[in-house]
Amino acid sequence: MQYLFTHLDDAWELTLVHLYLSLLPLALGLLIAVPLGALVHRTRVLRRLVTIAASIIFTIPSLALFVVLPLIIPTTILSPSNVIIALTLYTVALLVRAVPEALDAVPPAVLDAATAVGYRPFIRVLKVELPLAIPVLIASLRVVAVTNISMVSVGSVIGVGGLGTWFTDGYQSDKSDQIIAGIVAIFVVAIVIDTLIMLLGKVTTPWVRTGGTAKAGAR
Repeated sequence: MQYLFTHLDDAWELTLVHLYLSLLPLALGLLIAVPLGALVHRTRVLRRLVTIAASIIFTIPSLALFVVLPLIIPTTILSPSNVIIALTLYTVALLVRAVPEALDAVPPAVLDAATAVGYRPFIRVLKVELPLAIPVLIASLRVVAVTNISMVSVGSVIGVGGLGTWFTDGYQSDKSDQIIAGIVAIFVVAIVIDTLIMLLGKVTTPWVRTGGTAKAGAR
């Protein structure tokens, strides 16, 4: 812990890099997975194929993917874009399965009511199903965010920056306090991001809090 407190400036710079490498793939993956998941939601064959493909992608070890990607796309092992693309693939692989499950949680009665008042399928998904699926999506998003934050640390092995560099530098120089400082810093970053996403979910779903209050008052 003493190493962390005596290197706060370095910790802040590495944290910014770490957040960039972990949260940008989260945003990109969300932009890809939500429409893709909504598209395959009601098509059993496509949903199964996407689920299988996502499972295969997620079983690939992150370090192996970091090394293999430059052989497939025009990037280099030491490029931050290498890590960003790899983590975007992992994010899509996780979220593309969560989106249909979140849409499955929308009550059929609500869907029937939306159809009855004249919502077309696309508008119904956009204005009714996705908003009601937010609580389930937020739960998955929290898991993915923490997963990305931990996976960025693996990137330090191939020379990409972030708080994981304290692991490799500490190991090479035999400084256990530096390694511990890296672990603590990543843990704190994960807790903060997880909390912020949870609060975002509460802000975007005020009806959940209202419904909970109403139930509590009825007891």
